[in-house]
Amino acid sequence: MRVLFITSIYPSENKPAAGVFHQTQADSLQQLGMKVEVVCPVPKTPKILGMINKRYKEYLNQPLHYRWEGIDIYRPRFLALPGQLKWAQPHKRFAAAVEKAIQENNLEFDVIHAHLAMPAGGAAAIIAKKYNKPYVLTLHGSDVNVYPHYSKGAMEAFQFAVKNAQEVIAVSGALADETERLTGVKPRVLAIGIDMERFNGTGLDAENKRAIRDKLQLPNDKKILLYIGRLVNEKGIRELVEAMKQLDDNYRLVLIGDGPLMEEVKGDPKIILTGQLPNEAVKDYLLSSDLFVLPSYNEGMPTVIIEALSLKVPVLSSNVGGVPELFGEHGNLLIDPKSSEQIVEKVEQYSAGIVYTEEVRNSLYTKVKEKFDVKKNTIDLINLYKQL
Repeated sequence: MRVLFITSIYPSENKPAAGVFHQTQADSLQQLGMKVEVVCPVPKTPKILGMINKRYKEYLNQPLHYRWEGIDIYRPRFLALPGQLKWAQPHKRFAAAVEKAIQENNLEFDVIHAHLAMPAGGAAAIIAKKYNKPYVLTLHGSDVNVYPHYSKGAMEAFQFAVKNAQEVIAVSGALADETERLTGVKPRVLAIGIDMERFNGTGLDAENKRAIRDKLQLPNDKKILLYIGRLVNEKGIRELVEAMKQLDDNYRLVLIGDGPLMEEVKGDPKIILTGQLPNEAVKDYLLSSDLFVLPSYNEGMPTVIIEALSLKVPVLSSNVGGVPELFGEHGNLLIDPKSSEQIVEKVEQYSAGIVYTEEVRNSLYTKVKEKFDVKKNTIDLINLYKQL
């Protein structure tokens, strides 16, 4: 079976962590015998934007085609302007770019799978109708909780993407409920999952942990808090930085990722900035840390939390999105978003071993192993493709 992935984010040399969860699913599909090709259009912006903004310069340098982990990735251009998801929905222009890639590369496919409702989902609906192929949409979080609420046009674009899909998937129950409230369509819940062979919960002894920290040039005499993701306000970065000011000098915060708040936190002696890193490097940072922290304002079902739990790394997260479903009876470990005070309180409790016990670690690891194995979940996805 041939599957055409349509998405707005996918890993590349200059953005190795972008959309890595899409890559995880595509790799798993390919390993299980599916033929996967990815079309991920790149914004075509005025050159002046590339001169004043690093992000737009990276767009200009993106190749039209490359292979990533044995999968062909096509990056056609489409006209885009800053803030378009708020005021000028681009799914028709996005669809035109996808069709250009299909025609120029003679792409053949049996099913279309779009990730994120806007603009990929709307574009997939247009392509599916033109080519008379079934279209599956996976919703991840911000495409339900954030973007549709920007404007009337944004909500219409979201509803168009959802209502025209033959099957809608949400990565958490909370996301499925919200989608139903906004559109009347109830998605099925199916997380992408992670490679349980790579993230297997074996853990490390103290000596190996020191060796990894030495390799990463991290201090062995400090407690390491780790954050992985975009450095934006909505991820709770400012609250996390404020919490670090309140914690004593025994703590260091490692921020993996980039974004507009990077310049704001530079120079803080208690904060280590790595920039964006490939997914292969993430595992070592997780294993070297004492606590993974994700104080977001909203989420779907964060893959990086699942990875941390599968390695039995303690996790401190906001009580948002699908995270409460994941933590279940351990929901008392979660904090309210926008609260640096609660971050400080829980970090100190975790460090003292008061709340995050070995029993909790094993319980959460077992849940991840049962529900978030990418191979098991991909088999369910393939069965869905076959039904369509």
